[in-house]
This record gives sequence, C-alpha cells and structure tokens, in this order.
Amino acid sequence: MRELAAAGVPPVDLAPVIAEQPDPLLFATVSGAHLYGFPSQDSDVDLRGVHLLPTEALVGLREPEETRSRMWVRDGVEMDLVTHDLRKFVRLMLRRNGYVLEQLLSPLVVHTGAAHAELAALAPAVLTGNHAHHYRGFANTQTRLFEKTGELKPLLYAFRVLLTGVHLMRSGQVVADLPTLVGLVDAPAYLPELIEAKASAEHGAAEVDHGRVVADLEALHAVLDATQAHSSLPAEPDPSAYDALHDFVVRVRLGR
Repeated sequence: MRELAAAGVPPVDLAPVIAEQPDPLLFATVSGAHLYGFPSQDSDVDLRGVHLLPTEALVGLREPEETRSRMWVRDGVEMDLVTHDLRKFVRLMLRRNGYVLEQLLSPLVVHTGAAHAELAALAPAVLTGNHAHHYRGFANTQTRLFEKTGELKPLLYAFRVLLTGVHLMRSGQVVADLPTLVGLVDAPAYLPELIEAKASAEHGAAEVDHGRVVADLEALHAVLDATQAHSSLPAEPDPSAYDALHDFVVRVRLGR
C-alpha cells in the first residue's frame, strides 16, 4: 500500500469495496489523476478492474452485466468504480485500447492474484503501432475540453496522453505517470509547474499562455505521428495473442 500513499491516494480502507462486489474481481487498480501523477487534494479515487461473471450469466437469455459503474462517497472520499467482465475486458485489449492496458498495468494495485499477473504478462503481445490512434483521439477530446472550460485538468490530460503515446511508440512500454514521462520524452519545461498548480484544486483554471500551450500540443501531435511512422511495434497484435487470450478467458471462466 506504500505505492498508493506515495501517489496521494487517500488512506481509505479499500478492502471492503472489493469484498462488496457481487462477483469476484480478478484485479482492481487505481486509475485517473492518481495514476497519471497529478492528483488534487479533492480528487476522487478512480478504481478500475475486472469482474468474473458466472458461466450461466453468459449462456442464458438475459443480457449479462458486462460493465458495472458506481459512484459514491466512502469515509468522506468520492469513489468511482468501473469494472468489466473478463471477456469484455480482453476484447477491449485486442482493440488497441490503451486505456484498459493502463488499468491492467497500473502500479497502484488494490487487489490482485495469479490471473491478474498472467493477463498482464500477455499484454505486450497486443501492443501495436495503431495504439497511437487511441492517444491521438483522447488528446483531441481533452484539448477541446480545455478550450471550452479553460481548466487545467483537461490540459494536463492532453499532454499526458500524447507523451504516453510517444513513449509507447518508441519503447513498447505503457507509462501513464506524467512526472515520469517528462523525464523520458522531450516535453515543455513548464509541465512540472502545472502539475504543482493542479494539486490545490481538481477543477482550477489554467493560468497559461493559451497560444503557447496549444502550439506545444500541436508539436507533440507531430512527434506522435513521426514516432508511429517509425515505430517497431507491429500494425496488428501478435497472431498468437488472440488464441492465448481466448484460452486464458476459458480457463479462468471454468475455474481451471
């Protein structure tokens, strides 16, 4: 739990949250601003993970509850929990979805087990150069939100996802922590100051030179384009990844 405390996660007991779930969780990690390295004193705790539906839930007539989402306050801390059934989560992994890979590989672990470790070990086989599209699209969405609201949070999100995408294209590694990325990728020198400024308020205004930050975001888009074009990552997942993940889902579902 030292990693959670170091990331600024409030000292709320999360074990009961895991125990309260209607179906067992294979893993649960902290995502959001705490994972990205710029939490505020009033940031909520974003829990993400995978639940395991019983086999009968998938073979009957009723639609299974493949995604569960809940927001509530526990011990004075706002909690946001989203979990996917294992099959849906693995399908998202195969669709160049960087978001679920960040959740799976998050170092801020609340609940884990052998299945979590095995699934994480399979993650490199699904990484492709086309994951750049995920980060490019996410950055565009956050940039539009920044231009609409003037808030610092979406601006930091835009920088974070572009830097994550660039580093992934170059190294094949998923790194979501912005302070770490600033040391790995050539990034604007003012980002540490913006990270520090956000610590005081989750939805504070961005006191920045609008033209400069937009130009820097555009420059990072160009870097992402170039690194994608020259990346050693394949265009599609490793051909064996689908079969390995299929076998994994079947084994876990049947309790083998």
